[in-house]
Amino acid sequence: MKAFGGIAFVIFAVSASPALAAGWHVDPSQSQLGFLATQGGEPFQGKFGKLTADIDFDPAKPTAGHVLVRIDMSSATTGDRQRDEALPQVEWFDVKEFPEARFEANGFRAAGSGTFEALGQLTLRGVTKPLVLPFTFQQSGETARAQGQVAFERGDFGVGQGIWASGQWVGTTVTVTFDLTAKPLP
Repeated sequence: MKAFGGIAFVIFAVSASPALAAGWHVDPSQSQLGFLATQGGEPFQGKFGKLTADIDFDPAKPTAGHVLVRIDMSSATTGDRQRDEALPQVEWFDVKEFPEARFEANGFRAAGSGTFEALGQLTLRGVTKPLVLPFTFQQSGETARAQGQVAFERGDFGVGQGIWASGQWVGTTVTVTFDLTAKPLP
């Protein structure tokens, strides 16, 4: 059965923001961008294996920050052969037409002790929608870690078309999760 993965956005995930520096480099070997969804009422998870992120963030001046995350949609995997074969197809991510998802934020806001929100836009399958991405931020020495999650409706981006649009077989709500580690740019 074809299934949807979650979306990136993912994307969003990378808004992980390090402290007291302007530019940050995400360490892909220590970071993960994933998604949670349901198929037949049963939860499943997946991840995106390839992403890039340009992050400019200072927690003392969050409104001046910027982040741009690009996610290679063909890198989505769930560990289930049928799902993994379905995700790149036209009904789901349509990677031939839309190979990349993007999350871009032109500012952050403090939301409490060690928590922030990236105020941005998610672009998936050529559709751009506003998205507020909440995350926690911790820094230890030169290493920063950002973690968070955000849920959205996949249909708002045209993910899961035809018989998959209704949510009868694959749930319509997708949660994107991220756990990112970054270091200051030299």
